[in-house]
Amino acid sequence: MLRILFTILFTLVVFMSPTASAEQDATAPIVTTSQLTDTQNKISRLQQTIDQDTRLLFKAKGELRNFTEYRIKNKSSELRDIIAQLIKTPDENPQYLITLVQSQLDFLNSVGSYLDDQIMLMRLDIKQGDESKVVLAISQREFERDHYLKAQLTSLQWAKSLNMDVSIQQQKLTDFMLKRADHFDSLVHYTQDELQKAVSEAESAGADITAEQKAEVMALKERLDQSSSSLAVSAGMLETLGQDVTAFKQTLFSVSGDITQDVLNFSVASNLLQGWLNVIKDQTINNGPSLTFKILVFVFILFLASLVAKIVTKIISKTVKASKLQFSQLLQDFFISLSSKVVFALGLLIALSQLGFELGPLLAGFGIAGVIIGFALQDTLSNFASGMMILIYRPFDVGDLINAANVNGRVSHMSLVSTTIKTLDNQRLIVPNNKIWGDTINNITAEHQRRVDMIFGISYSDNVEHAETILKSIVEQHPKVQEHPEPIVKLHTLGESSVDFVVRPWVNPDDYWEVYWDITRAVKIRFDAEGISIPFPQRDVHIYQK
Repeated sequence: MLRILFTILFTLVVFMSPTASAEQDATAPIVTTSQLTDTQNKISRLQQTIDQDTRLLFKAKGELRNFTEYRIKNKSSELRDIIAQLIKTPDENPQYLITLVQSQLDFLNSVGSYLDDQIMLMRLDIKQGDESKVVLAISQREFERDHYLKAQLTSLQWAKSLNMDVSIQQQKLTDFMLKRADHFDSLVHYTQDELQKAVSEAESAGADITAEQKAEVMALKERLDQSSSSLAVSAGMLETLGQDVTAFKQTLFSVSGDITQDVLNFSVASNLLQGWLNVIKDQTINNGPSLTFKILVFVFILFLASLVAKIVTKIISKTVKASKLQFSQLLQDFFISLSSKVVFALGLLIALSQLGFELGPLLAGFGIAGVIIGFALQDTLSNFASGMMILIYRPFDVGDLINAANVNGRVSHMSLVSTTIKTLDNQRLIVPNNKIWGDTINNITAEHQRRVDMIFGISYSDNVEHAETILKSIVEQHPKVQEHPEPIVKLHTLGESSVDFVVRPWVNPDDYWEVYWDITRAVKIRFDAEGISIPFPQRDVHIYQK
């Protein structure tokens, strides 16, 4: 029955849209203007595509149905982006915009009916033993509905800007969102309790944990994330509609623990603080003396761990600096920093055990959290791996002048995720390690000698031997030019306007630019004094008369 209702509603949408009108009467304009614009033509094509895909949706099953839904969602989003631009800019045909917005409202209502139909079929198909899978699938469907609900609210705001009377539709949406938010508020609390039970059972099982228990924890976590997201969308929409969402925000805060601007809301913050104060009061009365002693032991162990970490740091520092392995400065800094952190981490674990924390489940939890964090921080772990490769293979060290990741400068210091480089004009750049390791690394100061390549041109009328003698004299007299390898001064090319010499002295890498500038200046002065010209580009033009 719902399928038939959806078909009827969507047929109305299509016949109310400019596209359907154009299909009914080829001579009737899609808008009241005398000529169709490119934007209006694109809107028509998108509406036709959505219409065709929607008709296909009733016949599709499985993966084809999922793909069709995905395509309808993308095409409708593209259409809405165009409508949003038209709403923002002045239009000569407001009736056309009103028709578009009304068709969007009808289409979104039809989508809601379709999703209701799908969810009802899921509930009817529940079999014994697969309730949790069906609940998760329904949660995923509701998660997909959030996209269209936000679009519906935006469409109502468009309608208001066009002076359309949508008060009834807005009230219906408000009532629906209140029921929806209340539903997800309860579902979030229920799922959170179930997840805590599943995690407790998994921790109790320890090494004997089954695959079913792991799957149940992951499924509940996914359902909690989806339900929380839907509740957040509902709360945001209700707040836009002028409703009080304090209770829903408290639920979201209890799940995520994120401190957002919503906590600044007085009603939310006061309720949360009141609950925390009651818990602190009860704990202080019942466990005050023993808890105080445990806290003192905890602080003392942390203080002792920090002292041991400093001692270990000094020992490691002397060891790596005096080592015959000739560690790079980067690797020395890494070992020194790592040693102190490892010692302090061990001290922290011992201190936590004095407060009553079981280290076994805690470490197991760290392992599970590590896997989750690993997926979430793939780019950071890539930087970490690249940092380790740089430390092992040592392509550069602190103080080296390098050119890597399109950055030219001296290495200031390095961590396991980034390298700090100071450019030659004294800018500080922090470059991710994976960009450096994944690119060509040019260590300019790695070698003790660097060749300066220069080219000087003279006129075709000048004496080549004389010019060559002058250039050799200038290069050999410079105090920072090295004798070995011997500087090269040779006639290189016969250019269009000049005879070009290459001058290639060898210098210390730090003296590169000083030698380059000094020789260039000296060549200009000597050439002028000796009457040797540095020609401008020139071209001979021959004119023939018939």
